[in-house]
Amino acid sequence: MEAEAYRRYCLESVAAAYDVVLITSDEPSWEVPFIRDCVVVPDPTDQAALSAAGRALADRYNLAGVFTWTEWYLVPVARLARQLGLPTTVPEVMQACGNKATARSLFARHGVPSTASVSVRTRQEAEAVAERIGYPVVLKPAAHAASMGVIRVDGPEQVAAAYDFAARAAGLGAESTSVLVEEYLDGPEVSVECVTYRGETTVVAVTRKTVSAPPFFEELAHSVDASDPLIDVVAPAARAAIGALGVTDGVSHVEMRLVHGRPRLIEVSGRIAGDMIGHLVRLATGIDLPRAAADIACDRTPDLTPTRNSAAAIHLIYPETSGTLTALRFDGPRQPWLEQISFQRSVGDRLLLPPEGDMFSARIGFLITTGACAEDARHCGQEALRALTFDVAPHQVGQGTGADPLA
Repeated sequence: MEAEAYRRYCLESVAAAYDVVLITSDEPSWEVPFIRDCVVVPDPTDQAALSAAGRALADRYNLAGVFTWTEWYLVPVARLARQLGLPTTVPEVMQACGNKATARSLFARHGVPSTASVSVRTRQEAEAVAERIGYPVVLKPAAHAASMGVIRVDGPEQVAAAYDFAARAAGLGAESTSVLVEEYLDGPEVSVECVTYRGETTVVAVTRKTVSAPPFFEELAHSVDASDPLIDVVAPAARAAIGALGVTDGVSHVEMRLVHGRPRLIEVSGRIAGDMIGHLVRLATGIDLPRAAADIACDRTPDLTPTRNSAAAIHLIYPETSGTLTALRFDGPRQPWLEQISFQRSVGDRLLLPPEGDMFSARIGFLITTGACAEDARHCGQEALRALTFDVAPHQVGQGTGADPLA
């Protein structure tokens, strides 16, 4: 259900222009109308199994390109593309994107403003590095996404528990299982959506973010405005980061914070952003990032001509406490500006916030709104949220509570 909610728009866009054959970890369901064929590989990070599936499809079809929008599969898919003789950014570069420690080193070498960062393997090392960098610091997995395992630490008494939290998530990493201790960047967080073709990068949009209060960094909302003046501020740093890593082809999601108004790099993900950001970009600008990714994978020049000048926002719905969802309904009228509302949880489901859970176990759903500018889109989102009711019975208390996740 989550894959359909957040990636259906990608597959639908690509299928409108190409015949799609799919390698997937599960038997296709919602994907069926958009694909011509598929091969099921239970673990697509298994390179041998993925390569065998790719060769089987290459025997049946004249493949023009291959790409993924899933973080965990970026390196295996790049290797598969190279094995099949198809266009790709080389696997070693995708590995650098997926390993934050390697990326930090490349940023430093190429003069891209980033943050102090040290890889550690034990609590004791984490404590020593945190003292050297100075509090507050951030602990995070060296290789992960979606803010999983990321936590702010304000003093030495918090390091042990924070290290354990980050290390649990790091243990799931495909490219690295180490933990990073980093300087905390104090400033608003944004992402820059970029398209690179044959080494030339076009900055398409900037996404402004709302994140949860410390110590965690759960993303609560995003907005994209086609006329956002911030794009001129962040574009040079985004291009420099992509160049430092050596990305030559594909769509990139570049995360940064603005410290005293100046960009400082957090990471570069070599894929279309999650949380429906690519859909927001299309609503705001008319630029189709999934189609661009498919075109580049087939070595075709993507069409990045803006056809709209508006804004869109997504509000991600979370409970205030972990517990069991006991009620969920939307009572408002379907206004023209309410582009989409989607629930990934049902009454009776358990919701787990960090540190026990993560975004996948806690998020209830999302709603997307549009407007002439980002402020309008966000205002409409707040209006829609007021028509949303959900109750959560805390696990320890057993009594339902109403929640406005962005109040």
